[in-house]
Order: sequence, then structure tokens, then C-alpha cells
Amino acid sequence: MLTNAPKGTKDILPSQVYKWHYVENAFREACGRYVFKEIRTPVFEHTELFARGVGDTTDIVEKQMYTFEDYGKRSITLKPEGTSPVVRAFVENKLYADIQPSKFYYVIPCFRYEKPQSGRLREFHQMGIEIFGTDNMMADAEVIGFASDFLSGLGIQDLELRINSIGCPKCRENYRKVLRAFLAPKYDELCDTCKGRYEKNPMRILDCKSPVCQELVKGAPLMLDYLCDECKTAFDDLKTNLDAMGINYIVDPGIVRGLDYYTKTAFEFVSDKIGAQGTVCGGGRYDHLIEQIGGPPIPGVGFGLGIERLLLIMEAAGISIPEPENLDVFIAVMGERARVFGLKLMRDLRNQGIKAEMDSLGRNIKGQFKYADRLHAKYTVVIGDNELDQNIVSIKNMETSEQKPVSLQEILPTLKAQQNQELQQNQSADFTVDSL
Repeated sequence: MLTNAPKGTKDILPSQVYKWHYVENAFREACGRYVFKEIRTPVFEHTELFARGVGDTTDIVEKQMYTFEDYGKRSITLKPEGTSPVVRAFVENKLYADIQPSKFYYVIPCFRYEKPQSGRLREFHQMGIEIFGTDNMMADAEVIGFASDFLSGLGIQDLELRINSIGCPKCRENYRKVLRAFLAPKYDELCDTCKGRYEKNPMRILDCKSPVCQELVKGAPLMLDYLCDECKTAFDDLKTNLDAMGINYIVDPGIVRGLDYYTKTAFEFVSDKIGAQGTVCGGGRYDHLIEQIGGPPIPGVGFGLGIERLLLIMEAAGISIPEPENLDVFIAVMGERARVFGLKLMRDLRNQGIKAEMDSLGRNIKGQFKYADRLHAKYTVVIGDNELDQNIVSIKNMETSEQKPVSLQEILPTLKAQQNQELQQNQSADFTVDSL
């Protein structure tokens, strides 16, 4: 039906959108402190970008992408994740010629064709950061530290950081041989998808969501036991850096991550606040993705975080998000000359940064006051034709019901002074809380 949103999508209504603004603004503020710069990429890309970058054995590429052919017979895909488009933009615009490392962040919609469930929709929204140009494990620790600080800054507690190393192409090839040997006697019992992964990328079998496959991989060899010297050193460096930053973690050999481009570091922040334990934020290192997409051999590391799931976790944790103040001043008028004067006053107030509103439905004065109350106006300016003749209006404090007369010339200065006084009081309260 035309009045129903497509399955797996959801409207974000004005009564809820302030929560999105809150977490997005907090993320942007954190990015500013960590010196990440925003990058915006198209909502769709050439399909080959994700087939080459994400990996053709991943669930995303195999069965979850929104792919279509445009009028030019080109295969186009709505982006299912944020990293590959950022890498494409980095390469196309030759940003690797700038001073390195490069640090980017994004806030984007993504699209995956999967069964809708709590916290997972077909159109979802993601925030993420990427660091290109350094293979130093300080960058990995910075990315993890950013996620930890951002999530705790929102008031989310009891998150568990899990880290792993999934090696590099050199040590991973040796591990794949061992893993195939372990899985060979169980091959016939694997799901059809994992049978296809057996030769191409058996590590992806470890990440299969099928209960049967999950049971079959129990006791499988661990990638950590097959790391080359370089990857061992890198993982030890990561742990040393996290220890230095005071960030607690658990080494979890089961973390593979769902995208083929990851190398070495893989990590997840998990929570059990919304039922079964789920990933709140996940990411890792991808030292060969930029080269695979057509750029120079430049390493990268980053994470992605789903906004829908983040808000669910905050709600489940009882974290209240402050509602914005809707209205500073409501202008109630009686008479045509008062209406004309009120229109000019409303514009002047708005131009001074004061949120102002008037009735546009022709309500009587009693109805206008009810409307002002429903809008949660702090003050109501009452203007009548008779008051204009006397060069005076009445300003009512809607919380205390205190009402005082003010000359026409003093309306704007009075309201502006009141706004500044409230702003100073709020800043003083914030300082007191922050300094405790």
C-alpha cells in the first residue's frame, strides 16, 4: 500500500528524531576532539566496488545487497557498508598525496536485504571512522579508544571489548589449509553456503549463523596459533597500547568479522542489553583494501556502529536523552493591528536566535494560550490593539504565571536578556556537574 513504508524501513518521526540528533551530535563532537574530518560519499556505488572490497564470499555480497541495473546497463548497488566507499573516494581523489595519516568519519544510511528484526533493518544508519596511512598499532588502539570513550560518554556501561587477530594473507593461507583439514570430515554436514566457502574462504565458515555450522566448527584450530611473527608482534603491540590507555579487553579467538577485507586486528564491543548478546560496534584493520580497490599499498583501520542498535541499547539501559526545548516565546494577539505587529515581532525574535511562534488558525485568545501551553512555551507575549495604542504589551512567564507589562521598544531587549540569563545559568550548572 502507498501508505505503508517498504518492509524493513522505518520513519523517524519528529517525536523521536531528537534522539538521533543527540547521538549524531555527540559523535561529531567526539570526532572533532579526535581530529577526524567528515567525508560524504554517494548513496550508491558500482557493484564491483563491494564485490572486490567487501569480498564475494560474504553474506552481504552473496545475498544481501540491493543491486540493480541502471538505464546505462551498469550494475549499481545501494551501499551496504561505509568503508569501501570511503576507500574509493580516497583513491579517486588522490587523497593519499596529502600528509598522512588521513582520518575520516561518516554518518550514512546503508542498505542490506535481510530479514528485519530488532535493531536490524533493510535501511539502517551507520556512523564510522577510518584511519588510512599507518600500520602502527597505535592507530588500532586509537580507533578502539575512540569507540570506548564515545560509548561510555553516552552513559553506556557494562560493554565488553573483545579483540582478536585474524592474521595477514601469508599466515592466513597456512591456517586455511589446517582449517580445511579439520572441516573435511564434516563437509557434507555444512550448509550449502559454507560448502561454497570451503575452498574460497573457509574462515568465513567460522562466522556462519547456522546452528548446525556453529556446532560443526567447535574445537576448530585457532588463527592465533598460526600467526606469523609480524602478526604476533602487531597483536602484542595492540594489547600493550590498550593496557597503556587503561582499556580492558578479552582476547576472543572466535571473532572473525563478516567482511573479507579485514587483516590482523578485529574487535567488537558487545552488550546483552537487548536480549541475546549482540555487537554494538565492530571493526578492525584492513591493510590491503586500498590496494585491492586500485590505490597504492596503504593500510587502514576503522569501525562501524549502527545508530538504530545504539539507541535500542541506550533505551534498554535506561539512559534518558534530553528533549529539546520547543519554544521560547509564543505571541498571542487580539485584533488585526496586533496580528500585523506580532508577525514583525516574531521575525525579529527569530533573527535574534529566539524560538518564536504565532497561531495561524485564527484561535481566540483562550485557544491561543492553550496552544502556547501545548507547545511548552517559556513565555507568552500578549498583544492587543488597545495595548498597541498604549505602547505596551504583557509578557507572561508560563511556568510561574507571573505577568508584567513591557513597552513595545523593550520587548526584544527584555526577552533577549532573559534568554542570556538562562543560558548563563545552564552553563554554570554544566560546569558544576562536569567539575565534580
